[in-house]
Amino acid sequence: MKNFILDVDTGVDDAFALLFAARHPEINLLGVTCVDGNTNLKQVVINTLKVLDAAEAGDIPVGVGATRPLIDEPRYAEYVHGADGLGDLNYPESTRTVDPRPAVELIRDLVEGSKDPVTLIPLAPLTNIALFLRSFPETAKKLERIVLMGGSASQGNATASAEFNIWHDPEAAAIVFQSGIPITMYGLDVFGDLKMDNSFAKRLHEKSHAPSTFGAKLIDAMLARHKEEITLGDYGAVAVALYPELSTQETMKVMVDTTFGPNRGATICDHRPIEYQELGYTKSWLEQNLTVQVCKTIKVDELRELWMDTLSRS
Repeated sequence: MKNFILDVDTGVDDAFALLFAARHPEINLLGVTCVDGNTNLKQVVINTLKVLDAAEAGDIPVGVGATRPLIDEPRYAEYVHGADGLGDLNYPESTRTVDPRPAVELIRDLVEGSKDPVTLIPLAPLTNIALFLRSFPETAKKLERIVLMGGSASQGNATASAEFNIWHDPEAAAIVFQSGIPITMYGLDVFGDLKMDNSFAKRLHEKSHAPSTFGAKLIDAMLARHKEEITLGDYGAVAVALYPELSTQETMKVMVDTTFGPNRGATICDHRPIEYQELGYTKSWLEQNLTVQVCKTIKVDELRELWMDTLSRS
């Protein structure tokens, strides 16, 4: 059993991840925290509670976090996820209530209260996580690992060089990457690999229970919206946190570009052979930037079936 805390900006890909985390028998989902990202914070909270209802989750605390990035103005992605950020399914409002503690305090209390190691899984801009690291550094040191969905060792999607979650709040991302906590980066290099089409939705509809039906409706909505195969996206980060053997990872030095030029929000990953990295003129780079486990490939079929099987469980 693994103890996870998810930090989300619940759009459709976060929903895929939440459904899995709430349903998998080997995950103890300690709590969920919400942050401004794919859509505004108020809508993120509404969406998160709806997904937990659909997952038939137990009483999982949900914390409300940052309403905007540390420096930049918010920039949303409703064009991807729908006007409500959740595929415009008009799913019923939840009767769940949020935890009274701010997100960073909820994370602190969950980590401090756990007898076993805790993995923090941010699937969103890293504003909440940066604030937690700065507010409670001693608690942060107790984390087993941060497995984040964000960044890229190749190209971007929000810009030519920057992935959306990191681009949304580069300063927060820089704080996280420089924290010294072990980090796994599940980025754009693998994000789009978990393709889903109508055949997967059909299989889920046939199960006829709440989690599988909701997952199927999300797939249907996104296929109708984008007219092409869609990806399970954020889910992969949760699955790799649970089963790292379903990925191949490379250790790299990673720096977040916080300048205000064309590469703002890019994750600069050092692919160079070690003999080049050890040259004298790169010493400051090596000292200032910490190593990260970067996911380079994933076992697509196994990961897709893992998600399908988990949602299909009665």
